[in-house]
Amino acid sequence: MADTGVSPLPSTPQARSPLFRAERFVWLTARVLEQRLFAHHFLHGTPDAVEAALDAYRNEDGGYGHALEPDLRGPVSQPLHTAHALHVLDAIGRCGGQRVERVCRYLTSVSTADGALPAVHPSQRGYPAAPFVPILDSPPSELLATGPVVGLLHRNEVWHAWLFRATDFCWQAVESLEKSHPYEVEAAVAFLDSVPDRPRAEAAADRLGRMVRAQRLAALDPDRLDRYPVAAGYAPAGHHFPHDFARSPDSLARAWFTDDEMARSLDHLAAEQQDDGGWPVLPHCQTRGWYPQRQWAPAPALEARPLVTIAALRTLRSYGRFVG
Repeated sequence: MADTGVSPLPSTPQARSPLFRAERFVWLTARVLEQRLFAHHFLHGTPDAVEAALDAYRNEDGGYGHALEPDLRGPVSQPLHTAHALHVLDAIGRCGGQRVERVCRYLTSVSTADGALPAVHPSQRGYPAAPFVPILDSPPSELLATGPVVGLLHRNEVWHAWLFRATDFCWQAVESLEKSHPYEVEAAVAFLDSVPDRPRAEAAADRLGRMVRAQRLAALDPDRLDRYPVAAGYAPAGHHFPHDFARSPDSLARAWFTDDEMARSLDHLAAEQQDDGGWPVLPHCQTRGWYPQRQWAPAPALEARPLVTIAALRTLRSYGRFVG
């Protein structure tokens, strides 16, 4: 039998654990990339296997396409696909070297006049895309697209000319926020968690956390969702919870919530696992953090669920919750 580099879960009393159930769901439904990423995180799978699967989405321009993010179809490179690729490379400890140099060249080529990223580059026009994703001829810079990418590159100590102006853009955008919505706040957190100027990041995060609580952007009691308004433009059930903002206890956003509030949030996340072992793609869920996932076609909905499932398991495990 060929060696896949994956150690299967044993047949033990843990057979009904969240991880065991999620494993079956992943083998049944996931793309090769998510199968290998799941194996890397939970079954001792190799980084080489993940990177080989990711390479299928890479284009000659240094960006990534081919529906790597399920809601944008077609072959063309997009900032969203490329941000997703950087998350994968970060997860396997490969976010550096020539591959990231090529990515930064691509990011430079699609940046707006102020050096930041648009949500969707107009090259997407003509290919299928979710109806809630706007495709503009001259798209503006977006913190939602730029913040997570800049944060990831700083986290991995990448230095490239593109980062200087993009970092300045993120600082200006984060520090000028007066009224926001959950996805924008999550993008800001992704930036603040890794940007090098830690005192400035901590001060900005403290102000942002007070704004989140004042504007009731986080649903602090999952059993009383009627107490928390849904942000304008979000689906009716589009609540966000403390674990959506603080995906690990190391995040600056963790300080925004009490232990009881975070415990309720994690209980809610754990309870969302479905009978088939996967987590649902709900309006408040996301894959890479800048727009809400809504079902608009069969393939995107199917491909998104393994992404959400892996993210849920990683969040629960990072907080010490039993997954198997």
